[in-house]
Amino acid sequence: MQVSKLYVGNLSYSVAKEKLEELFSGYGEVKQVNIIEGKGFGFVEMSSPAEAEKAKEALNGTEFEGRTMKVDEARPPKSRDGGDYRGGRDRQPSSRFGRRY
Repeated sequence: MQVSKLYVGNLSYSVAKEKLEELFSGYGEVKQVNIIEGKGFGFVEMSSPAEAEKAKEALNGTEFEGRTMKVDEARPPKSRDGGDYRGGRDRQPSSRFGRRY
């Protein structure tokens, strides 16, 4: 693992940021915790990739506050429009009902 940010899924909607930080701090220094409210997941950033790997191996598939957690390497967010850095899709314009000729 080359990154120190982890995705933490299948969380209880009532889980507190402090509780998650406390849980992960047993595996190294926690730099940041971000819980996405009402979605049941969040992100934990550890101070090094080695600490993140250690936390992932120890906590993935374990129970936390009545739910089985999914812990994995965080991936960068996908573009909402499916486009590239120029901000659009690389395709020809078309009408709502198909191509116009």
